[in-house]
Amino acid sequence: QVQLAESGGGLVPAGGSLRLSCAASGRSFSSYAMGWFRQTPGKNREFVAVIRWSGDSTYYADSVKGRFTISRDNAKETVYLQMNSLKPEDTAVYYCATSKYVAWWPAAIPGQADFGSWGQGTQVTISS
Repeated sequence: QVQLAESGGGLVPAGGSLRLSCAASGRSFSSYAMGWFRQTPGKNREFVAVIRWSGDSTYYADSVKGRFTISRDNAKETVYLQMNSLKPEDTAVYYCATSKYVAWWPAAIPGQADFGSWGQGTQVTISS
């Protein structure tokens, strides 16, 4: 079992930037894809970005493409989400997750069911 801990959330004005981090422990981090999701009250958890175990492939939701960048440091067992040009609609709790299966890569937009372990989430609030 892997444990995930997000950090880096906060309150920033529209147009600002934040970098989220997700530290993993307890299992071979470098063998699994890592994803970021977000959730607002009353809505389902929404896919944001995913990165391959090797770090050489990424995939983004259309809503964040060109503004967010996912990256990972396997030596530090950490995945990052750099968020630029933030908008009020980016306000949400952001969760990181590890894929259920080794070396998995999505054939379509990933869903929650593709991921097996989740962090506790970090709140991101963008003021207008």
